Amino acid sequence: MNWYQAVFSPLLRRMDAEWSHEQTLAALSLAQRVWPGPQILRQIAGETPPDSVECFGLKFPNVLGVAAGFDKDVRAAQGLSMLGFGHVEVGTLTPRPQTGNPKPRIFRLPADGALINRMGFPNGGVATAVSRLRSLNKSNFILGVSLGKQKETPLADAVQDYAAVMQAVYPYADYLAINISSPNTPRLRELQGGDYLGHLLRVLQLENGALAEKHRIEKRPLLVKIAPDLTWPEMDEILTAVSDHHINGVIAANTTLSREGLTHPAKSEPGGLSGRPLRQRSNEIIVYIHRQTGGQLPIIGVGGVQTTDDVRAKLDAGASLVQLYTGLIYEGPGIAGRILRQLSANQVVS
Repeated sequence: MNWYQAVFSPLLRRMDAEWSHEQTLAALSLAQRVWPGPQILRQIAGETPPDSVECFGLKFPNVLGVAAGFDKDVRAAQGLSMLGFGHVEVGTLTPRPQTGNPKPRIFRLPADGALINRMGFPNGGVATAVSRLRSLNKSNFILGVSLGKQKETPLADAVQDYAAVMQAVYPYADYLAINISSPNTPRLRELQGGDYLGHLLRVLQLENGALAEKHRIEKRPLLVKIAPDLTWPEMDEILTAVSDHHINGVIAANTTLSREGLTHPAKSEPGGLSGRPLRQRSNEIIVYIHRQTGGQLPIIGVGGVQTTDDVRAKLDAGASLVQLYTGLIYEGPGIAGRILRQLSANQVVS
């Protein structure tokens, strides 16, 4: 048990989960800007071994990143990088501000090492995010932006929302993640199949080329974030569309609707489940994608990452990079430095 788990975690668990998260973001936002905050964050991280990773044309400082959802409005990306994370995926962003689903909408399941959330893409809209993206210093980390649609936008018109966010953030993002797999926006997961997916990827890839030419920069890697609740035939359909439209990678996987094996009383709450119960399913999906694509499609593995062994399992399954979110909640701000040091030590021993 580390100092965070011994002192702060018991206190935070007595407070509303979303309120606690808001205070964490506020503290990180302040610390990344005001002395001696940056020094404190780097001290928490400790020494992080230089171990860069090349993936979809980008050089990541290390293998570990923060998944979308933790920093929805680009408030703490710099601070998260100071904690040792090699990449931070912000968002999910929508064209206009939206409040998301009614509260309460985040539930801790500590006995299961899990969270349930039904947030529904609450964010201040892409214009607010862009005002913060402009001021980011990305010299020591890679920034991904998760693209979404407004709750009320019909699926037939969803591509317009994704394109609008893409256009606004394009000069500032290092890569773009197309979020079609959150279970908390009605019917969103239907975009993962049928005619919707092919049309969406085709339009966004065309927009990618046009924006790169407009801004006179390299095309941004496009990734698709998928659900863990897909059948293998549905997965094959997605992989075919990804290949046909030259998508650069897949993020596997988003939160699950499964409640198998849970023990906490909050297990019946509606929403997406993240954390330890998702670990095995996420790894199975990574193995499947890696095998089906002959190892040619880069995968960001996410789901149930709390330890060095969890990271290693995803890399061994075929992931090129790994993200976490729930692990940061339960293990505390020193998690990145601790995992990266242990990974490096294990490589030296082996």
